[in-house]
Amino acid sequence: MESAATRPRPVLTAASVLPEDVGQAALVARVHHPEWDGPCVAAVRGEQVVDLTAIAPTVSDLLERDDAATVVREADGGHTWRLDELLQAPADRRDVAHLLAPIDLQVVKAAGVTFARSLLERVIEERTGGDPAQAARVRARIGQIVGGALDGIRPGSPAAAKAKELLVSEGLWSQYLEVGIGPDPEVFTKAPVLSAVGTGADIGVLGTSVWNNPEPEVVLVVDSRGRVRGATLGNDVNLRDIEGRSALLLSRAKDNNASCAIGPFVRLLDDGFDLDTVRALDIDLRVDGTDGYVLHGSSSMREISRDVLDLVAATHGAHHQYPDGFVLFTGTLFAPTEDRHTPGSGFTHEHGDIVRISSSRLGALVNTVTTSEQAAPWTFGVRELMHNLAQRGVL
Repeated sequence: MESAATRPRPVLTAASVLPEDVGQAALVARVHHPEWDGPCVAAVRGEQVVDLTAIAPTVSDLLERDDAATVVREADGGHTWRLDELLQAPADRRDVAHLLAPIDLQVVKAAGVTFARSLLERVIEERTGGDPAQAARVRARIGQIVGGALDGIRPGSPAAAKAKELLVSEGLWSQYLEVGIGPDPEVFTKAPVLSAVGTGADIGVLGTSVWNNPEPEVVLVVDSRGRVRGATLGNDVNLRDIEGRSALLLSRAKDNNASCAIGPFVRLLDDGFDLDTVRALDIDLRVDGTDGYVLHGSSSMREISRDVLDLVAATHGAHHQYPDGFVLFTGTLFAPTEDRHTPGSGFTHEHGDIVRISSSRLGALVNTVTTSEQAAPWTFGVRELMHNLAQRGVL
C-alpha cells in the first residue's frame, strides 16, 4: 500500500472550496498555527483567513456569543493567512499552517436512517449480514414488496404504522425501519471531541473492511442552549460490511481513526442563510479513483423524513445537555449501489480515492481515502488543547 508521502493529494484552491456567495457568508475556520503548535479560531473573509483566538479561544466559545456573525465579519484579528496557502499545505504536519476541522469542543453526534432511500439500504445490509455479494438479490426483493410505500411517510404517523404492518406481514421488519419511520430517531455519538479531520486531510476506513462508502451529509452546529448557530458539511464514513453483521457493531463501523471529516468551514446562520436555506440544501458527491473510476451522487435536504429541528430536539433537551455545544450529522440520502468491480459487488472505496462533498452555500469538503491504521494518528486531545491555550495566555 502507498505511503502518506506518495498517496495522491487533491489540488485545493480557495475558489474550489469556498461557497458561491462567499461575499455574503459568515465563515468560521480553524487553523493549525505552527508558531503555537496549536489551533486558532479564524474568520474566512474572501481569500483571507484572520485569527480570532484572542476574542474567542475556541469555536465553542465563539458560538455562545449572540454576536458571533458580527465578530466573524468585522472584528479586528491577529495573524492572517492566505486561504490558498492553508489549502495547499499538508494536513498531517504540525510544522506548517493548515486547515483543521472547523469545530473543537462540540460533541460529534449523528442521526441515522433519515432518508427513505438510504433506509432501505440499511435493511439490505442487515439482511445480507454485511455480504455485498447478496445485496442485488435482497435489494430486488425488497423493492418488489415495498416499492415506493415509504416515500413521503412522516415518521410516527398512522401511515407509518400501516407501512410497518405491511412489512411485518412480509417478514421484512427491521430495527432500521423502526428508527426510520417509528416515533424515535436514531441519534448516536459519531466521534470523540477533537477527533474529526478537516478538508484536505486523509479519511480512514478500517483495513479489514471490504464494503464501505462515503456518507455526504449536512452537519448542524448547535450551541449549549440547543440553538442551531450554523451548518457545515460532513462525511460520516460507513463500513457496510461491519454494521451489516450486527447493529451492535455500530461503534466499530463508525468510530475509527480519521473516520469523521467535517468542513471546510462553519457557515453561521444570518438573514441570508437561515434554517429554511439549510432545509433546501442540495449536496453533491464525487469520488475519483486512482484507476480512473468516477462516481457521482447527489442528495437533497428536501427529502429528509424528519425536520432538522426535530433531530436537534431528539438530541438536546431536558433529557440531555451539551455544555460545550454539539454538531449533528443529519443523515444521507446517498447510498451507492452501482458495481465498481465484479457484478453484484456494489460500490466500495479503494485506497487513494478522492472524495469531494460540496454544496453551493457551504463550499467543498475534500478528502483522500486511506486506512484508519495508516492515517495520521489522532494525538491532539482536550488535555493538550487546554494546556496549549493556557500557555498562549488566551484562557
